[in-house]
Formats: sequence, C-alpha cells, structure tokens
Amino acid sequence: MAGATHPGSLPASRIPDSRDAPPLRWGIMGPGWIAGKFTESLQASTRQVIAAVGSRSLDRSKDFAERYGVPAAYGSYEELAAAPDVDIVYVCTPHNFHHQAALLAIAAGKHVLVEKPLAINADQARDIARQGRTAGILAAEAIWTFFLPKFDVIRQILSAGTLGTVTTVLAEYGEHFDRSHRIFDPDLAGGPLLDLGTYPLALITEILGAPGVLHAVGQPHESGVNAQLSAVMQFPDGAQAVANTHLHNFTPTVATIVGTEATLVIDGPFNMPGGFEVRFPDGTTLRYEEPAAGHLEGLHYEAAAVARAIAAGRTEVSERPLEASVRTLAVADEIRRQLAIAFPGEAAPPTTPATEEQA
Repeated sequence: MAGATHPGSLPASRIPDSRDAPPLRWGIMGPGWIAGKFTESLQASTRQVIAAVGSRSLDRSKDFAERYGVPAAYGSYEELAAAPDVDIVYVCTPHNFHHQAALLAIAAGKHVLVEKPLAINADQARDIARQGRTAGILAAEAIWTFFLPKFDVIRQILSAGTLGTVTTVLAEYGEHFDRSHRIFDPDLAGGPLLDLGTYPLALITEILGAPGVLHAVGQPHESGVNAQLSAVMQFPDGAQAVANTHLHNFTPTVATIVGTEATLVIDGPFNMPGGFEVRFPDGTTLRYEEPAAGHLEGLHYEAAAVARAIAAGRTEVSERPLEASVRTLAVADEIRRQLAIAFPGEAAPPTTPATEEQA
C-alpha cells in the first residue's frame, strides 16, 4: 500500500438506516444491563421486535418484560430457545455461559447473536461456528464497534491504502468498577480481558491478523482475577501492536493506527460512536465527525446488520465474520497461557500457543 495518494476528503459511511432492515422477532437470553441497553436501542432506532425474554429467574424475566413492554417472559433459557414467537436469540448471559447458551439456541433452530466475547476461548468459539454452519443458521458476535458507521469509513480508508503500509496499532481500555461488579468474580470469568480487552485485541487482529510473536505481562487483583495486562505483538510482515487493559480506573481509551503514509487516531472511547482523524506528515488533517454517543445510540447497528444478513440467506455477518471472532479469542488464549489465567470450566489455562486461526 506504499505510495498511497493524498485524498482531499474522507469517504462517507455506507451503513444503511437501521429502520430499513427487515424486522425479526428477538428473544433476550439474560436480562442484565446490556440487555436493557440493547432493547432500548432497538426500540428507538429500528423496526426490530423484542418478542420475549428468558432468565433462570422468572421474576427477573417478568420485571424486564414489564419495564420494556416485552410480550413474553420465560423462566428458563430452554423455554426461550424453544419459543415459537422468536426468530433469533440475543445471548447476553455472563461470559462463561455464552457457549452453552448459543448452542442451546442453535439446537432449537434459532439464529443467534452473542454479546462479546463470542465465548471464553477459541475452542468454544470454533464450536459455535461449526454448529451454526451445520444447522445452516446465522451465528455472530455482537461486538458493536465493527458495525458502527465510523468503522465502515475506517475500513474504506484502510482498503484504499490511504495510510500506506500499516506498521503499528496501539489500543488501550481501562475502567473503574464498583467492587460489587461481576468483573471481580473469578467464577464469572472476571478480570478486564473479556469485558474490556476484547476491544483492543479485536481492533488489532482486525487490522493486522494473527501475531507471530506475543509477549504478555499481567498484574493480579486481590479478588483472584487479573487486574491488568499488557501485550506486545509482532506480525509476520513486521508490523507491531501494543494492547493494555485494566480495571483500575478510566483511561482515554484511544486507538492509533500508524501507516507509512498517514496515521489514523480514533477518539476515545474508540469502541463507541465518535470521530477520528487521519493525520499526514505534511501537517494536513482530515477529520471524520460523528457525534460521541453510547450504547443506546449504537447497539442497533449490529441488530440491523444481522437482520439484513438473515434476509439475504447468509449465515455470517461481513462486519464480524466468525473467523475474526475465533482469531481474537486465540490471541486472548495466548495471553492467558502466558499469564496462567484459567476461566471456569477450564481444567487449566490454554496450552497451545496462538497461531493463525480458522473458524
């Protein structure tokens, strides 16, 4: 991509209006905080229908249904998966239940959108991908960043070679949490890696692929989870990346993509709706403006993309192919292998070094 021309302007986003996506009947599996944000976003910006909610607690399901005007509430995940008034299940249980919940929906013949991360490790993600394809239904990871209008523009910039050859990607994400938050619970795959670190790792692997070399360092937390980790990566073409994530306090959460012709700096939080700049060595700057916003204003894009893909007869979404989800988790597995971090249901941390992965 070296020798790229200097554009006079940035491309426009090609993401259609979410209201134009054909409506599906959605079942919410796990009525927690993100389920509420997802429901609010769909009700505000799409024609999608939240048809049912399921929890291991019928009272929790009924409470969610009453708050959001959902017509059906079920007291088990199995009932929700079997519900005839549901076309697709949105899995937003704790991380270590994603795999089981996704397979339950697939076995019931329902399409499935799984809140990030797709699973707690690459093997589970491969299993979801395999079973979804065998059943001929759609399975996808709901990592909303890649469905946002700004990321479509970033993809176009990268594809056009505007940055030249990408040499470096830097991304970080830290937040402060109340001590009662599940991120401190080892039994719920706690620690920052899956909640926050998924975003930097997904961005890095989206742009550079799978690393050939990775070195990780970590810091423990008194609760028994990992408190902070950093990873330095080198890729087969010589490019490098650095990721950091922790649960100590809020950070700018910016991301930088460096190329031989220009540098792209994504405003923080880089994973949410917002702007970015392309900066050239001669001092020229091209700015992409998008109102900074949160989950309510952005989660609907992933649902609309899924609805369009299903209507077109596809079993994956182009914005986040299952191969990409597996690749990100393979890198997370390698970080955990080096730091001896095991999650519930695993006998030990992953033992196979990460290489290029196929879903």
